[in-house]
Amino acid sequence: MTHAPVQPTELHLEAARRVVADYLVPTPTATISLRGRPVYAKLEIFQPTGAFKVRGALAAIDASLKTDPTGAVIASSAGNHGLGVAHAATLLGARATVVVPATASAAKVNKLQQYDIELIQHGESYDDAQAFALALADERSIHFVSPFNDPDVVAGQSTVFDEMLLQAPDLEHLIVSVGGGGLISGCLVSRDAHHRTDIAVTAVQPVNSSALYFALQGKKMAEITHLPTIADGLAGGGDDGAITNEIVARHGVPFVLVPEAQIRYAVREAVEQNGLVMEGSATASYAAITEDLINDRDRRVGFIVCGRNISFDLLQTLLNEPVSHAN
Repeated sequence: MTHAPVQPTELHLEAARRVVADYLVPTPTATISLRGRPVYAKLEIFQPTGAFKVRGALAAIDASLKTDPTGAVIASSAGNHGLGVAHAATLLGARATVVVPATASAAKVNKLQQYDIELIQHGESYDDAQAFALALADERSIHFVSPFNDPDVVAGQSTVFDEMLLQAPDLEHLIVSVGGGGLISGCLVSRDAHHRTDIAVTAVQPVNSSALYFALQGKKMAEITHLPTIADGLAGGGDDGAITNEIVARHGVPFVLVPEAQIRYAVREAVEQNGLVMEGSATASYAAITEDLINDRDRRVGFIVCGRNISFDLLQTLLNEPVSHAN
């Protein structure tokens, strides 16, 4: 069953903190060296699904179960949100259907197939998968769990920032990779709740797929052109009028757009220099820092390593690419 989403409240945040604390262990924030510069890295790659999305899924499914005893939910995903929904549904005893596009990462599809869920591959893009999932939600009268346009999902993602404040209290500037905006919105509402507006927040999107950036310039999602990107978790459109659009706009968040070559090279550099396997969604932020696209060397910077679910074949390709293309 779909519903008009509302802005997350303190009640949403409190409920999300409880369920995330019950089922997930806090991920570490480590200091890593990015070309000699110490940077905080929030290692969401150590989530059981390999990405932060399980937080929002737990919060949303927990809330849904309190109002719908059938325990059925449906989600559309480029991969990581689907994994989060599958894992959360397993933990909470819900029945999940996950719709992904036919072009979804093979690594993520293979992991989804390991869960006891209904997995549907439909369409060539995330937008196609979402339209199909929404229609199916109405047909079956079950709750649609958006990857971002849901106050409980945003509240779940806010727990990332909650943990960072405890682990890195001297953080001054947080860099966040952005797709539909659920993670950055969660960080912003948590920052407000903790009265830490002194911490700057910058959004990062791929040059090849920058839906939220252009939506905040007044474009409709259907008007925005998308090119291929290895940051598949950030790719595709969002929703016109989504709560995340309003949250990011209200906070006046600056955007940095990262070229594809730099995202690709950052996957290799993260492995070689820091021993970290990151998918392109995470290395978009990594590259924004290493390539000085964010001109902020006087403050203590951190970023969220939002996911590790990159296919082995793509990882091999990127590790073997020539290095000259990145600069």
